[in-house]
Amino acid sequence: MEWKHRHVLDLDTWERPDLQHILEQARSMDELLDRPIKKVPALRGKLVVNLFFEASTRTRVSFELAEKFLSADVVNWSASGSSTGKGETLRDTAWTLEAMGADAVVIRHGAVGAADYLARKLKKSVVFNGGDGAHSHPTQALLDLYTAWKKIGPLEGKKVAMIGDVLHSRVARSDIIAFSKMGSSVVLSGPATLMPRSVEALGATYDENPRSAVRDADIIYLLRIQKERQDEGMFPSLDEYHQLFGFDAALLKHARPDALVMHPGPINRGVEIASDVADGSQSMILGQVRSGVAIRMALLFVYLGGVRQ
Repeated sequence: MEWKHRHVLDLDTWERPDLQHILEQARSMDELLDRPIKKVPALRGKLVVNLFFEASTRTRVSFELAEKFLSADVVNWSASGSSTGKGETLRDTAWTLEAMGADAVVIRHGAVGAADYLARKLKKSVVFNGGDGAHSHPTQALLDLYTAWKKIGPLEGKKVAMIGDVLHSRVARSDIIAFSKMGSSVVLSGPATLMPRSVEALGATYDENPRSAVRDADIIYLLRIQKERQDEGMFPSLDEYHQLFGFDAALLKHARPDALVMHPGPINRGVEIASDVADGSQSMILGQVRSGVAIRMALLFVYLGGVRQ
């Protein structure tokens, strides 16, 4: 297939064959992770800059591992220790990175559209969106797709129940787009105060009752409850949230017996998910972490390795 995407900013312009191509590439990369020596020379001589304006563990580390496993040269650019802390604009930072010869930039930023802005300013570098505000987190959605696809096969006709803070979640938006494009149906559940105004516009449905939302679900996806929202009065208390919407063994019984349990991390144990479920046999949380490395290796290889078809 002809690869037509210049950057990885969002998944709304991707089609199912695009998603499938990256999943297949990730499977090849996944095999490398089991080798005694994981490093391959695919991106030798390429320079990748990780530009993180927000705290991150899984996204930042998995991108860095992916880059190093493919033998790219890696620069970790921290906003707190760079000229951005002295008032340098994102535009000037972008031009500085390109002048240094960056072949790709991975950016996480709190502002919606930051990755798109960077892509418009850079003439040569590929931009990978590592999360921009509450807008999009495309590589998280791709690793979630890969985790589910690897475990249960084709996702056509599968039901995904997503529970939690959808309103403020960039993961939710990207996952809804990705799973829908693969033929899955997505139902959202959680407090009405944590739902966007138009759920249907996202391509999902809403069921306030988590028990009926997870009924016959193939995948249950728990979204992190952002504790900082507690001060905004979005829900009465963390304890009450867990009692009404927290995912535990009792709620799991309403889903399919072999349903996958997923969470983007970091998890709040005893809030959106109980420990016995997070650590249980149906949990794919650690599998998602591994998938994150494989997917990001696949993306880097497709965009920088010279293989576009």
